[in-house]
Amino acid sequence: MSLSQAASRRHIHTRKIVCEGFEREDGLYDVEARIVDTKTFSFDHNKRGRVEAGTPVHDMQVRLTVDKNKVVRDIEVATNMAPYADCFTVAPAYKALIGASIASGWRRAVNEAVGGVKACTHLRELLMPVATVAFQTMEGGQKGVNRAMANADSPKPFFMNQCKAWSEKGALVKELFPRYYIHPVE
Repeated sequence: MSLSQAASRRHIHTRKIVCEGFEREDGLYDVEARIVDTKTFSFDHNKRGRVEAGTPVHDMQVRLTVDKNKVVRDIEVATNMAPYADCFTVAPAYKALIGASIASGWRRAVNEAVGGVKACTHLRELLMPVATVAFQTMEGGQKGVNRAMANADSPKPFFMNQCKAWSEKGALVKELFPRYYIHPVE
């Protein structure tokens, strides 16, 4: 189902975020993400001068490397385009995330390491979908569901109760993981 017909309006801003997950030959996983902001109009910027329509206001990248235990082993950030000189100086702060877990306390670890004036809002925000894509990459999406279904002795799948579809009181869990299904009390 698509969104309803929008009201009459004028397009002003586009933010594109692309995240890709990779399994490395050494057994680690990389997730690379890029955020690009553009305007549909040209404008004069107080530091960059004239910025033409379609020219990136922000163009930033992250590569997060995690191990099979979902622990950050490395992180690299690149600021390719940004509005201010300080934006290009934040990369070292992200190394504080090495050793953090994307499985537990990730949002807190990100905010402690690179929150506020320690780094960049845009790169910090990008780390949330990067962690989600890492899970999708490591668990193999549907492959991970199939693996969990095939192993009757496996613990409750990590994705259970993380969204409405995977509620332990829902039809999908009742059908695919009946031993974890909880009949709702009415």
